[in-house]
Amino acid sequence: MQEPGETQPETSGTNKVNITKEMTTGEVTEKYPATREVFSKHFGKSCFDCPAFGTEDVNLACMMHNTDVEMFVSELIEAAQKELDSKAS
Repeated sequence: MQEPGETQPETSGTNKVNITKEMTTGEVTEKYPATREVFSKHFGKSCFDCPAFGTEDVNLACMMHNTDVEMFVSELIEAAQKELDSKAS
């Protein structure tokens, strides 16, 4: 059962994006390249050079950068959704 405020992974065949704080930074940016802008905005452009990038989960990355994870995940979803919507048009 889903916890309140927790999102489920994307359902294939739909245009709805769901990114969770448990996903790795690499999973998110590989699946949704537009989210790289959100990572850069909050963590700086050099975050992609960090040895941990790609393997740590979004929650840990936010903790390391003193960033609110719920707000960050919302911004990731928004960027990814815009990317999917533009491809569907």
